[in-house]
This record gives sequence, C-alpha cells and structure tokens, in this order.
Amino acid sequence: MLEASELPFGEHTWSFHISDISGNQLAWIRPLIAHQWPGQSVRFQAFERHLSSGYASLTSATVAAGLATLENLHILTHAPASHVSSDRVVLADGRILTADCIIDARGFVKSPALVLGFQKFVGLEIETEAPHGLTNPVIMDASVDQKDGYRFIYVLPFSPTRLLIEDTRYSDGDGLDVQALTADISAYATSRNWSIARVIRSEQGVLPISLAHDFVTFWKSLPADVSQVGMRAALFHPTTGYSLPEAVRVAELVGAAWPTSSAILAKKIRAHAFLRWRQQRFYRLLNRMLFRAAIPNRRHLVLERFYTLPQPLIERFYAGHTRVRDMIRILIGKPPVPIRRALSSVRERALLMENENE
Repeated sequence: MLEASELPFGEHTWSFHISDISGNQLAWIRPLIAHQWPGQSVRFQAFERHLSSGYASLTSATVAAGLATLENLHILTHAPASHVSSDRVVLADGRILTADCIIDARGFVKSPALVLGFQKFVGLEIETEAPHGLTNPVIMDASVDQKDGYRFIYVLPFSPTRLLIEDTRYSDGDGLDVQALTADISAYATSRNWSIARVIRSEQGVLPISLAHDFVTFWKSLPADVSQVGMRAALFHPTTGYSLPEAVRVAELVGAAWPTSSAILAKKIRAHAFLRWRQQRFYRLLNRMLFRAAIPNRRHLVLERFYTLPQPLIERFYAGHTRVRDMIRILIGKPPVPIRRALSSVRERALLMENENE
C-alpha cells in the first residue's frame, strides 16, 4: 500500500449505520471498529427524535492497528505517485514498483461530469471536565443557527468525558473557514454546558455531494485498465457523503476477484459503479431539491420533514436501498421548497448542460 503522506490513514473518523452493511460484512470489519452504539438521535428546532438504529465508527488509529496485524500488507509512506498504469507505479522520487494489479485510491478529483454541492466540516475530539451525559450519538443537531447553507452539529460520545463534536455545513461553495467553525464548536459545547478540559485532536474535510452525474463522460476521463476506487470513482452516498459502506462493497468485490489483473478488475469495478450510479438517481434528485430548490437558510426544513418518516425508511435511505414506495413517501405532501424552484431542478441533464456551458 502506497501512501503519499507520513500517516497512512490521516486523522479521520469513518462512521456508518449498522443497517448500511450486511451481517457478514460487519463481522469482517469489526476489528477496525473503535466504537459502536445501540441507537442515535436527531434534533431540529421543531422536534427531537431517538432512533434505535445502531451506529458505529472507525478511527484512523483503529484502522491502522487492525491492518498492522495483516502479515501480507506492507505500507510504504512518503510515496506519492507521479504516474500510475496497469502494471506499474512511478513514484515522485523516480522509484518504479510493478504489480499484476494496480488499484488507484488517491482521492476525489473534480470533473465537469459531476455537478456538486459540498459537505464541509471541522471536528474536535474533546475531553470534558465533567461527564457530558450522552450515551448515543447525535448524528444531526439542526436546532443551531443556520449558516452557510444547511448547518448541523454531529456528536459522538467516545467515553463519559470524551466527545467528537463536528460542525457541518451543506454549502454551495467548497471554502472552509476552519477558525470560524472551530469557534462555533466551542460555542455549541458551552450551550450544552460542556466545559472543555482539553482538545485531544482535530479533523476537517470537504466532501462532494452529487447533484448531477454524467457516468459515461466521467469514466471516459479515467484509464480503462486501472481500477479506480473510493471517492476517486465517485463511490459515495450522494446525499450523506458516507463512503465506508461503498468501500466495504468494493473490498468484497476485489476479494472475490482476487487474484486478477488490473484490466479485469477495472472492468468489474466500473460495472459496479454503473449499477450504483443508476441506483442513486433518486438521491441526486433530492440533492438538487436541497441545493437548488430550497432557500439556503431553509434547507433544514427538508431534513426536518425527512426525519418524521418511519425508521425503516430512514435506514434504507442511509444504506442506499431506497424502494419505490419509499421515494413516493419522501416526495408526497407539501414540499418544504418553492414549487417553481423544485420543478426547475427535476431534470439532471439540464443541470449537466448548464455546468458544461460555464
């Protein structure tokens, strides 16, 4: 495994709903899990709701510890790639490594074939001076002031006095003001009567939220004989930005095909990505409603209405398995967006053409 930086897994937290993956998948990923909870809650200005859906998180530390036990894995750090082909990787320092199968997971690259909104966040893992009182995650506290689009606070309790607090914004632009969001996290902690004894670590990110996706054009820009995975292959939940469940599915696909060649595996992964692209059309439609139809400071009303729906529907939505009757249930009734703006956001192709002309 080649890693461009010093730390193979950076400073990240990857979370998922237990219902996002199968029981067999949960079993093999369990050694990487840092924390697991039996439920979760959401908060809005109008109501608060507890869900009995299980939730779990991986951290950079637990992923590193889990992979360190694998005797057949060697991680080479400080190894940025300058060229990748089907049988070799040329490193920035001139070294050449060869292999029968190369998998490119170097991260998301902007493409004109993708029209995006952005999920931006800053997170602080803190130690509180007194027990904070949370037993389950608050995956969305949108009762806070709305800023820079749709804003919510995400809180994971790691121990009676340890919390990860993330300030998240669903925004039109990708600019991230780390200092401002850090200050807002401190203000939120104060509002919850949590006195911060120390900050253990911080993390930040800007994740793509897909509004429109031209699959053919997107994949034409990528080499046909090298497997693209993860965010580089646009394999993430279009609405939530969650990438771990998609990574689990691709890992099983790779495992089932192994040993193989770059070209054969690339074809399999591209076919998988095509299937997911088709299955995710509804989510991209909802994203256009959220980013293009909803007034920015009223985007929270879209999610507020969604969380009044039955828990099984919500679980299927996060897992990316929304059924036709779920779609009808989500869309039926008075929409929390202006009708004219909603109608102008329906057609995905129109947004792609608009993007091409810019």
